[in-house]
Amino acid sequence: MKKPFKWDDYSDQPALLQDKAYKKSMRKKERVSLLYTLFSSFILLPLGLLMMPFVKRKEISSTEFFSLGVDWQRETQTTQLLLEELEVQSILVRFKLWEMDRLDELKKFILQNSDKKIILKILQDREHVEDLQLLKNDLHVIFTTLGTSVTFYEIGSTINRAKWGFFSVREYLHFYQVAYDLKKNEFQNIQLLGSGVIDFEFYFTVHTLFNFCKCKYDGVAALLYVDRRGAPENMQLGFTLTDKIALLSTLVWLSPKTKQALHVTETNWPLSNTAPYAPTSEYECVSEKVYADYMLRYYLLAFASQQVDSVSWHQLIAAGYGLVDNREGIKKREAFFTYKFMFATLKNAQFLRMDIKRSYYIFQVLVDDRLLQIHWSFKETTLKNQDFFDVYSKSGKKIEDEILTIGSSPVYIFITKEVGQQVNASERI
Repeated sequence: MKKPFKWDDYSDQPALLQDKAYKKSMRKKERVSLLYTLFSSFILLPLGLLMMPFVKRKEISSTEFFSLGVDWQRETQTTQLLLEELEVQSILVRFKLWEMDRLDELKKFILQNSDKKIILKILQDREHVEDLQLLKNDLHVIFTTLGTSVTFYEIGSTINRAKWGFFSVREYLHFYQVAYDLKKNEFQNIQLLGSGVIDFEFYFTVHTLFNFCKCKYDGVAALLYVDRRGAPENMQLGFTLTDKIALLSTLVWLSPKTKQALHVTETNWPLSNTAPYAPTSEYECVSEKVYADYMLRYYLLAFASQQVDSVSWHQLIAAGYGLVDNREGIKKREAFFTYKFMFATLKNAQFLRMDIKRSYYIFQVLVDDRLLQIHWSFKETTLKNQDFFDVYSKSGKKIEDEILTIGSSPVYIFITKEVGQQVNASERI
């Protein structure tokens, strides 16, 4: 059976595998690898937790940090116009190995965006997982055609979900080894991202980073979704998004298999009332307003960690989870304008600190030598709008109210340069 999954064009992912007997037999076949995944995590996850306080933060380039996922096959002309409007300088595009006949179209799109840093996420199917010679042939064509016009090639995706074609980390490592051998022997100038684990299932990540495979990564890719927990600040097994990033960064730091680079190459929240386009059930879906709030807060928390090199939002145009809805023409959602203002404001920001007190968050950066604080709170509260404040909503609208309401939607507060060093805008009334 060469293709055990069927692609769902609505949600841009494989449909669930229906053949339970097939899944059971494949997992039984891979039981040694699955046992290694389990036992290695028993040792290395506790070690990672112990070492978390000792991992130093990096200086993250804000320009490259804010990346955006783009479907180059969807609304192509509109996509290009939207990218020009957003002025993003880093994008992620996906390429399906079962569509090699469309490689020239992809090349054209990449050359159109040659001024940007590009991550190319190469999506696998079961045929390429099973036939490594076919994989080698097709990767050779891709690397030859695109070369260093792509900044990073992400090899494989969502490796811990059977519907994506892998039944164990062993299978993934053999898959990745083909790409690494090509890089080592013929394409030394390209850069490869690996691992590709989705969600907070770091026991799979451990196996991809600590193993006997004779391969290395130029950076680690993670599909770090937190949508099933609601807000990005919410906990899962005692871990907030910030904690998950810290643990993942520590595992990358400890691993002998990779350079110290971590890229979140996929994350989002599904949108309410968009079935069948939403990639999850209605239970996990949120409103367009909440989606924009969560997106901005995710980016701020990840940037404040100073441990993530880039976050690629998934994605620009998608009816069920994108910044733009294309079901009836082109509709820019609230999140589009939130992303646009976020990038325009923070693309040259220098991070200073993040303060959190009683569920009140203050993200602080320098922007063109001006102090910028971004405030949000779980409990709605108020703040006096001082004469030396210059205040904007999350989408860039000027706020001149005498009393500011601070709640779940982050508020941008620029502070006059002369007093920026002396005042803390966190004093609430």
